[in-house]
Amino acid sequence: MTNYGLPTDVNFDPSNPDPRVACVLVLDTSGSMQGEAIDQLNQGLQQFIQEVQSDSIAASRVELAIVTFGPVETIQTFAPITAVTVPTLNAEGTTPLGAALQQAVDLVKYRKDVYKNAGVPYYRPWIFLITDGAPTDDDEWQVAAQRIKDEESKKGLTLFAVGVTGADMAILNQLGTRPAASLKGYSFREMFQWLSASLSSVSQSNPTDQVALPPQTWTSA
Repeated sequence: MTNYGLPTDVNFDPSNPDPRVACVLVLDTSGSMQGEAIDQLNQGLQQFIQEVQSDSIAASRVELAIVTFGPVETIQTFAPITAVTVPTLNAEGTTPLGAALQQAVDLVKYRKDVYKNAGVPYYRPWIFLITDGAPTDDDEWQVAAQRIKDEESKKGLTLFAVGVTGADMAILNQLGTRPAASLKGYSFREMFQWLSASLSSVSQSNPTDQVALPPQTWTSA
């Protein structure tokens, strides 16, 4: 397996005793996302970060990382949501989805070690994938899928896969144990509102609680 490298900057506040909610956004920025898709994705991402930052409890508990692919790049290492600056995404390149997911899993495992070493409780981390195509990195996605399923079986993380128009839903449904969601048009803002509300609900629960998430009204039938 290729080693894509882990960040050396920790961006962790050990003086905050609150449990942490770690979320990695894995965002397709390949050339096929050019135009309205990338514009709507940028708007939704900005809204999402601002909404979570404005929720006092979520702001002290949610930690965010962002991995883009086309090519794979960690544009935001894990940091408290209040320290995250809204990026502007540009669409270009191919769709190395598998490599991006490998990086996301590595980031999650690295961050959980930070929590454990600091004695800080944490919720099950989320990987939230958005893509409009099919992987272009050969069988890498299958290796990533097996790692994700292994982690999910140990309750080590949860994968949410979202397919934009043009996505290979058959592949997305093989990435984890949760069925992939198909985005209704370019409803990125509504999808990110759901993500914001979901992370807010999780952050206000106990780490061992089962949390009921809001209905996914942004998906197509």
